Amino acid sequence: EGVTEVLARHKEHLQGRFTEVPCSADYDSHKRYEGCTPRKCGRGVTDAVITREEAERIRRIAERGLSLGGSDGGASILDLHSGALSLGKHFVNLYRYFGDKIQDIFTEEDFALYRDVRHRIQQRIAQAFGINPSSLYLTKPTFFSRINNTEAKTTHDEYWHPHVDKVTYGSFDYTSLLYLSDYSEDFGGGRFVFMDAGSNKTIEPRAGRVSFFTSGSENLHRVEKVRWGTRYAITISFTCNPDHGIGDPVLT
Repeated sequence: EGVTEVLARHKEHLQGRFTEVPCSADYDSHKRYEGCTPRKCGRGVTDAVITREEAERIRRIAERGLSLGGSDGGASILDLHSGALSLGKHFVNLYRYFGDKIQDIFTEEDFALYRDVRHRIQQRIAQAFGINPSSLYLTKPTFFSRINNTEAKTTHDEYWHPHVDKVTYGSFDYTSLLYLSDYSEDFGGGRFVFMDAGSNKTIEPRAGRVSFFTSGSENLHRVEKVRWGTRYAITISFTCNPDHGIGDPVLT
């Protein structure tokens, strides 16, 4: 485990905290987009972009969507873009599976809030890394996660393994997480851990807190196992490659 340093405690309200780290070579194996592809790498955390009230509204969107399914194991996902929803040991397409009933689950206001939140996070990432927000494109997968302490049933439930987003997904250049529940109040365990040589840097989730980072090996990370309660978050990721961009989800 090494030495653990807490970057952000759940009781703190942070305007912004940013740590620069040297970039890895991961970006060199992909086409570079000047003025966007990371040359300044690092990680940041802020409680000043999304309010707790907005986070609660976003969490209710996740709760309503995930009530339609859910994994047999401890980790369930809902992707409003592709429609992917955990169901038992598999995934279904929410839009095909439930059809017009979707209109009874979500509202246009839900999707408008989702777009607004995504836009503000995009602006914050661009500001922190000194890039033009319009050079960033939303990319997949972008998804809600609900994690509890149920035993894993498939490899999809094993969320706790260390990984690098750029290696796992390829398209990711900047990753963000918006936390929708509170560490130590809504759940135990489940902290977000950057795994640096010789020490770990930990973020304690708090509803409305946004953590964001460049997606290469400079930010190897994992999520601790949730010991009790339920942890909600949404992963929102961005690419510099317009070919990998996706649109905001629409309620049709």
